[in-house]
Amino acid sequence: MYVRDAKNRDEAWLLDAIEDVGLDDVAFRSRDYVIAVDQESGDRAGFGRLRLHKPDGEEAIELTGIGVLPEWRGAGVGAHVVERLVDTAAAEGFDVVYVLTDQPEYLTQFGFKPIDDGTVPDPLTDRRAEKRETLDGEITPLRLPTDGFEMPSGLREAFKNATQRAGDDDEDPVESAEDFGIDPESATYKYDTGQ
Repeated sequence: MYVRDAKNRDEAWLLDAIEDVGLDDVAFRSRDYVIAVDQESGDRAGFGRLRLHKPDGEEAIELTGIGVLPEWRGAGVGAHVVERLVDTAAAEGFDVVYVLTDQPEYLTQFGFKPIDDGTVPDPLTDRRAEKRETLDGEITPLRLPTDGFEMPSGLREAFKNATQRAGDDDEDPVESAEDFGIDPESATYKYDTGQ
């Protein structure tokens, strides 16, 4: 399992996965995302995004759109997506990353700290109101210095073993003619036009 930058060819999959997980795709650009991929099967397991906000010259970077497909949950995929996003923000020169979420307990395990609404940077105030409307609930703003990310050891181990865990339960299904709507008793074969 590894996390890589999204490519243009990932766009359709990303849009479908975002919808399946129930996240917003506001200002969608596939190049803003990272994707967790199983190196053996090539299956995509999770994703996340950095979104830059810079109205009036002031900048703030937000981690958003973090999602893990149901079959990969509990395997450390989301943790590694968040880690990659924080590292990318640091590489781009940001000292702090922000998250506006309705599930703060997930992110606090990595060192994110809740902040008061009054200390949310100006570039994120409109975004906070937008997310409150979209999620119909309480949104907690969090912040993390980019050098303050902490990976719980259990999640690192789960990620290392994610391929094995997900692959154990999956067997290739045996397909039959009936699966394709073909009656094997009356079907003719290759190139038979029946004339």
